[in-house]
Amino acid sequence: MEINGMAHVILTVSNFETSVPFYEKMLTFLGLKRVFKGEEFLYYVGGRTAVGISKCDEQQRHEQFIQSRVGLHHLCFRARERQDVDLFYTFLQELGAKIVHPPQEGGWAPGYYSVLFEDPDGIRLEMNHVPGQGLLKKGVSINPVDYR
Repeated sequence: MEINGMAHVILTVSNFETSVPFYEKMLTFLGLKRVFKGEEFLYYVGGRTAVGISKCDEQQRHEQFIQSRVGLHHLCFRARERQDVDLFYTFLQELGAKIVHPPQEGGWAPGYYSVLFEDPDGIRLEMNHVPGQGLLKKGVSINPVDYR
């Protein structure tokens, strides 16, 4: 058996009202289409995946994302071309996203190129491009780097 990609990711946010405009602009820019928008849930589909934004319970509304806590570390979108990472970086600056690092090469795979940023809750998001077969290419091994 081999899976056919990631079906969806749902992110729970503390400030739904602030996060919705951020994600609507970003996901639309990435070519995803909105299929649902309600009082507590937003859902976009495209590129063989979907991303949902869910309102947190009221008692957690004061909390912020902590990357080292059990659960999600970060979410990474895969770009088709290296220059898409640069284009996305320009868009993120216009959007006012907090940039953790601008487009740069990394040691995860040969040709690994990415931009790392945060949403309004501080949830870490990334876009990367890895040319060719990446880590699936024969003889290539992973070189872990610190993502903090």
